Amino acid sequence: MAHIHLEDGALSPAWVLFWWAVAAAIIAFSLHTLKREPASVRRFTIGAMCAAVGIAAFMVTIPVFGGIHLNLTPLIGVLAGPAVGSLAVLVINLFSAAIGHGGWGVIGVNVVVNLVEVLIGYYAYRNLRTGLRAGRFTSGFSATVLALVVSAAIVVIIIAFAGVQDSHLDEEETAHNLVFIAAANIVMGIVEGFITAYIVVFIGRVKPELLEGVERIRKVLRTSEPSEAP
Repeated sequence: MAHIHLEDGALSPAWVLFWWAVAAAIIAFSLHTLKREPASVRRFTIGAMCAAVGIAAFMVTIPVFGGIHLNLTPLIGVLAGPAVGSLAVLVINLFSAAIGHGGWGVIGVNVVVNLVEVLIGYYAYRNLRTGLRAGRFTSGFSATVLALVVSAAIVVIIIAFAGVQDSHLDEEETAHNLVFIAAANIVMGIVEGFITAYIVVFIGRVKPELLEGVERIRKVLRTSEPSEAP
C-alpha cells in the first residue's frame, strides 16, 4: 500500500530534512499527549503487537502490480489509537529501513504518510461506530478504504512535487507511473479494507474490550449490534 519504496538519494537532502522534521514534530506531539494523558498498559501492549504485525505485513510482498504489500495501518489506528499508533508506525518504518525495505532518507515521509492512515482509520471508524452506529464490518471497511485512498493520493502529490533525483524519466512517463501507482494502491486499499473489516469483526466477537477505546462503547452498542458481515 501507500509506502514510498525509494532508496537513499532519491529525494533531495532538503526534502529528506523537511519530512524528518514533520515526522519528528508529530511524534513529539504524540509523546506530549501520552505524557498528559497516559495510555493504559493494555494500549501500549496492543501498540507493540500492532508494530510486530505491521512489520510482518510490510515484509510479505504480493507479486502483482510490480510488488505490493498490505500496511494494516488503519487497523493499527483502530486498535492502538492515534498517539500509540504513531509510535508503532515509527518503529515499523525504522525496522523496515534497517532491513532494506526503502531507504533511511524516506523514513520521515513514510511515517507522515502512515500517520495519515492511522489518523483517518481511527477517526473514521469511531465516527461511523458511535455517530452513525454502523456495524463493525462496515466501519472497518469504510475507514480503511478512505484512509488508504487518501494516503495514495498524498504519495502521488509528494513524489510529483518533490521529484526523484537522477530520474531518467520525462514528465509524461513520470505522470503515467504515478497514475499507475495510485490505481494499484486504490485496488489494494479495497482488498485491505475487506481484510481489516473481517479482523475487526473477529476481534469484536472474541475480545470486544480491545475496541473500547475507539468505539467509546455505549450500552446501546452492546445490546443491539447491527449485522456485522455479509
